[in-house]
Amino acid sequence: MNLTISGHHLDVSPALRSYVTTKLDRITRHFDQLVDVKVLLTIDNMKEKEKRQRAECNIRVKGNDVFAESAHYDLYAAVDELMDKLDRQVIKHKSRQQNHMHEPPKRMM
Repeated sequence: MNLTISGHHLDVSPALRSYVTTKLDRITRHFDQLVDVKVLLTIDNMKEKEKRQRAECNIRVKGNDVFAESAHYDLYAAVDELMDKLDRQVIKHKSRQQNHMHEPPKRMM
């Protein structure tokens, strides 16, 4: 798995980097066929202070790309919300993949 954590208008500290990697462990626990993970942490200069800090993630899994983003006034809370969204999407992708393999062939009459 290739992991890229980058910041836009922000220096990614070692504490923030380790926080993101520990949160990504939950996703790899559900689905271990991750090919590429790109996390982008940004601080925007918006008038809305509640959604100033944003976290985005693009995950390439076998057969699909999963993208999620989250905005919050706290970057750690944005990362938490982002990982919850990604977890739901990865579980959905995994269940689709498993159901597709186990469906019996349809018979045409």
